[in-house]
Amino acid sequence: MDALVLGGGGDDPLARAHQVPSKAFLPLAGRSMAAWVLDALRRGGVGRMAFVGPRAALDPEPDLWLEDAGDLLTNVERGLAALGEEAPVLVATADVPLLTPEAVRHLLEKAPAAGLVYPIVPKEEVEARFPGMKRTYARLREGTFTGGNLVILDPALFARALPVARKVVAWRKSPFRLAMLFGPAFLFKLLLGALSVAELEARAERIFGVPMRALPVPYPEIGVDVDKPEDLAFAESALGGGLA
Repeated sequence: MDALVLGGGGDDPLARAHQVPSKAFLPLAGRSMAAWVLDALRRGGVGRMAFVGPRAALDPEPDLWLEDAGDLLTNVERGLAALGEEAPVLVATADVPLLTPEAVRHLLEKAPAAGLVYPIVPKEEVEARFPGMKRTYARLREGTFTGGNLVILDPALFARALPVARKVVAWRKSPFRLAMLFGPAFLFKLLLGALSVAELEARAERIFGVPMRALPVPYPEIGVDVDKPEDLAFAESALGGGLA
């Protein structure tokens, strides 16, 4: 499976503070953050790798470079087109430096056939592996989970879901519009922790018009990204041997 790595976004507070072209190039335990991600993907068994973001030194080097269009969904659309695949593609953000080859292999091997496969990580796995790491969690009937920063997309089905996905992104700061899209009763059950994974999948399929699957995974590094200075310090400690 080919991989698309999203490493754009130069107008980021961490990137400005460290004077790097984008967050992907933050220095971390002797190499750039994106290099840690690309290395895990390569050793995890992906095929070609396309990278969206500034052209700068990376080891391993991606097979394809794409300019940042300044919009997440446009970057994904262009990346999938550049890879030219009809088969599913693994899409990853460049800010998950704790990603391991084992986590990548697990995702590639266990992912069901769907338009989108989204890994979710149980809270207890995150707290056991990375004590003290703060994440955002959602409580479902099967447990409490955080979302991953890798997804598997079927290019043809992604194109079908794109118009609705653009609406969701445009409405992300309008709770009323999102409530109307997902349904107030659905959101109420989500807030109560009464939704099941199957119900979540079914509603997502109905809204986006393509089959979607959530995949519980035991690898918390999939869901631990770097957004704040304390996240960067935590990753530096982990990669520098501060965590077992």
